[in-house]
Amino acid sequence: MRYRITHTTQYQYSQSVGLCQNEARLRPRNFWRQHCHQTRFDIYPQPTTFNERFDFFGNHLAYFSIQQQHTQLTVTAINDVTLYPKLDSFTQSLPWELVRNLLQEIPGQIQPQYAQDVIEAKQYLLDSPMVSISPELAHYAQSSFLPNRPLVEVVHELMNRIHKDFTYDPSFTTIATPLSDVLQFRRGVCQDFAHLAIGCLRAYGIAARYISGYIETLPEPGKTRLVGADASHAWFSVYVPGVGWLDFDPTNNSVPLDQHITLAWGRDYADVTPLKGIAFGGGQHTLSVSVDVLRLD
Repeated sequence: MRYRITHTTQYQYSQSVGLCQNEARLRPRNFWRQHCHQTRFDIYPQPTTFNERFDFFGNHLAYFSIQQQHTQLTVTAINDVTLYPKLDSFTQSLPWELVRNLLQEIPGQIQPQYAQDVIEAKQYLLDSPMVSISPELAHYAQSSFLPNRPLVEVVHELMNRIHKDFTYDPSFTTIATPLSDVLQFRRGVCQDFAHLAIGCLRAYGIAARYISGYIETLPEPGKTRLVGADASHAWFSVYVPGVGWLDFDPTNNSVPLDQHITLAWGRDYADVTPLKGIAFGGGQHTLSVSVDVLRLD
């Protein structure tokens, strides 16, 4: 399946900005399930500097600065991506207790077939800026962690419960809303549900990471497809020894396959913010974001 993703972010300032510096993680990753063929950035005003590199987690990072007066900043990233969905059954994964024990072993004692992947996965066991392990998270997850239950079954059941127990409510949370409020009031958005699942899994010693990306939304039968109506999205991934990282989408209670495009991954949202920066001047500002996921096949 091939897609063209157009992601446009626009800042409108009440006063002139003299200088801004920005980081953009807007080029989708290349990995076994996905390949990004080409990327084009359209930035207005034209940047004075523009550099590209990879961050600590292997995400593509574009840095740019604008050193001229402006009252509007528009950043558009256009990406052509092909997905290669692979649907397998992983219900015979190791029991979650064995996975937890494996992730706790010191490097020299890890079985050779798991060593490299386990060492890399260990960083996703720790608290991160937006996800801190708590007794409340452990209590919520407890009923999913039955003794000797295969890890994949644990995660599927946890995903199902989050989807059932929590209400999708864009008006309830912001980026700064603590996870404790999401858990208490049982409301949030895809970012919150991904953080919630990650916190629950880490509370039991399971490595989990945050995924940012896009999801294709299809119009109802007989309706015209709306340009820009698709969405930035978030889900989570779990390390399964012998298999690798498996993705789960609690917002839609699904396993991402041919409609989820991965943009970046990290410990939580703070590691993968699509566009962030600093501006000198500007006063108040308004922000608008438009995402269009066009199927090319």
